[in-house]
Amino acid sequence: MTQDRSTAGSPSNNITQTFFKKVHYLSFAVTYDPLSPHAIGTNGNAAWENGQWSGTIKEGEGSPPRQLKGYWAAVKVREGDTWKLRMVTANVTPAPAAAPSPTASPSSQ
Repeated sequence: MTQDRSTAGSPSNNITQTFFKKVHYLSFAVTYDPLSPHAIGTNGNAAWENGQWSGTIKEGEGSPPRQLKGYWAAVKVREGDTWKLRMVTANVTPAPAAAPSPTASPSSQ
């Protein structure tokens, strides 16, 4: 870990950087949960919020577009008149399993 707490040079970070260099975003949208934000504590200087995201990416020449979606959450802290992000996390929701083909033969027992 570097002095600024980043993980520059780690294998996972290098893989992530390589992936994002090869991806072209065709669309990206973020929605907020209708009940967000949520206060943290009682002084009004911290809050968490959450919602969903979705996007379409293309991973290289000749590859078909891929639809991705997931959920996100963030923590913000007020410093003066500015809200600053302190933590963001997100996931990618797996695609549903493919339905079996109606013409597939049953396995032998």
